[in-house]
Amino acid sequence: MRFFSPKVFVAIILFASAIAGLYLFLSKTEGRYVYVAEIKPENNLLDKENSEINLLFVGDIMLSRTIGDIMARNNDWRYPFLEMADFLRSADLTIGNLEGPISSRGVNQGSIYSFRADPQAAEGLLYSGFDVLSIANNHIFDWGRVALSDTIGILNDVGIAAVGAGHNFEEANAPRVIEIRGVKIAFLAYTDLYPQSLWATETQDGVSAPTLENIKKFISIARDQADVVILLWHWGEEYETVSRPREQAIAHALIDAGADIIIGHHPHVVQEVEEYNGGYIAYSLGNFVFDQNFSEDTRRGRALKIILRDGKIFKTEEFEVKFTSDFQPFL
Repeated sequence: MRFFSPKVFVAIILFASAIAGLYLFLSKTEGRYVYVAEIKPENNLLDKENSEINLLFVGDIMLSRTIGDIMARNNDWRYPFLEMADFLRSADLTIGNLEGPISSRGVNQGSIYSFRADPQAAEGLLYSGFDVLSIANNHIFDWGRVALSDTIGILNDVGIAAVGAGHNFEEANAPRVIEIRGVKIAFLAYTDLYPQSLWATETQDGVSAPTLENIKKFISIARDQADVVILLWHWGEEYETVSRPREQAIAHALIDAGADIIIGHHPHVVQEVEEYNGGYIAYSLGNFVFDQNFSEDTRRGRALKIILRDGKIFKTEEFEVKFTSDFQPFL
């Protein structure tokens, strides 16, 4: 399933209406942007196979540094995903965390760990079937606001929703809602690893505001728009294999506030999963595409499949992800 930016919207609609039973549209509801992908009624069969919706979540994706060099050496922007592409495309929605901007512009902000992927790297994300990527993380500002802005535009142009940052406060914070076979799924994304000066304002690009008050407000908005509410959180301590009480308390508070699923990123290692008050929490999925091989824990990640039935969590499946010597993930 895909949804597209206004820039390519008209061309895609004309093409899709001629060859498939899929139509897509961009709407604005009560001042909040809502992206919706919807199957026409004749394709909305009510058998078991089509009434279940498969969501696939993976961990941190970093497409620069050594990974960028490997793609350039092989002259293939799909290279990091070749071992996993079929698996990724098998889901109704595939979701991950994009660690750092995709841009050819900006100014390095000075970190020794500063990431910026070539714009052509978006080809690999498109090829692999990603639908939603959180960009609310501690590397999205590595090359400044202009690179953040480019990232949003590049992802939108290939039909991938960038969640957790935007050109203004509303865009950064508003839920992205996708409709599949009558089930509306809302995505929100946050990181608490930036100072308030990098949060989006009414006139400035930035990340979503990670205060509990603000998050609960937008959970409520998402709850009004959708059947399932999913939060993508960039949090926690790097290389720790168990979440801390702080993350647990936040997760519980947000499930209590109406979130159904919380997916964590940032530690670069796998952490525990938890069922709480009818919700599901994965504190960290570890790495998915990343040039880290210095420990046993960084050399494996987790892919998580969540199967929805009738708009509710029906089943979950965990898959261990390993990596080749070129950092390609595989099962």
